[in-house]
Amino acid sequence: MKIIDGKKISEKILNRLEKEIREKQLKIKLAVILVGDDPKSKIYVRKKEEVCERVGIDFELFKPSGDIQETELVEEVGKIVKDNTISGIVIQLPLPEHINTDEIFKLIPKEKNVESISPVVCAIGHILQEYDISLENKKIVLIGKGRLVGIPVGEWLDKQGLSFSGIEDIQQADIIISGAGQPNLIKKDMIKDGAVVIDIGGDVSPEVSEKAGYITPAIGGIGPVTVACLLENLVKLNLVKF
Repeated sequence: MKIIDGKKISEKILNRLEKEIREKQLKIKLAVILVGDDPKSKIYVRKKEEVCERVGIDFELFKPSGDIQETELVEEVGKIVKDNTISGIVIQLPLPEHINTDEIFKLIPKEKNVESISPVVCAIGHILQEYDISLENKKIVLIGKGRLVGIPVGEWLDKQGLSFSGIEDIQQADIIISGAGQPNLIKKDMIKDGAVVIDIGGDVSPEVSEKAGYITPAIGGIGPVTVACLLENLVKLNLVKF
């Protein structure tokens, strides 16, 4: 079993971005919109802010209250979009239940949509490249159907002409990509020896590492790579303008 070192991969990406920003004298600002006071969301936002500071990207946090009405949020997002000092925008999920997430995401123009290329897909790509893991001729299982993992990863696999199935086929899987958000969903007896396990949703029990060939740990796994990919997308958007 080999633990996938997401921190190491993220550092490579961030070092490259820091150099690029410095050499090209890019002036970039990331705006994050955090609606409400979800504790996990606050942690994720703080990590984004820290990494922005690390590479020389300005950061601004907008914090509408959790009881804001959708019409008010639409107006607030519209103002942020029109701010020419802001290079890219992230809407931190989840939004409160009374807010239509799809409608809010539609407000972000392509030139400021840092997540137009899925950071999760980008992170998986970097991990596979770093550890020389091929998806060709492999039995792939994708778990979860959400906006952040299941949908973009499924589309990415489809575009490559790679077939995949769901958790019902997990015992035969060579590659397991999981983003269900259900702790301990995947246990050791559910996977075959040597399987590659990419845990995005915190779904994998610790003992799975005893059987996996490669595995992303709960801490220092895919999370740091995803944040680095977010900034990689932001820099790419601004290089087009540059």
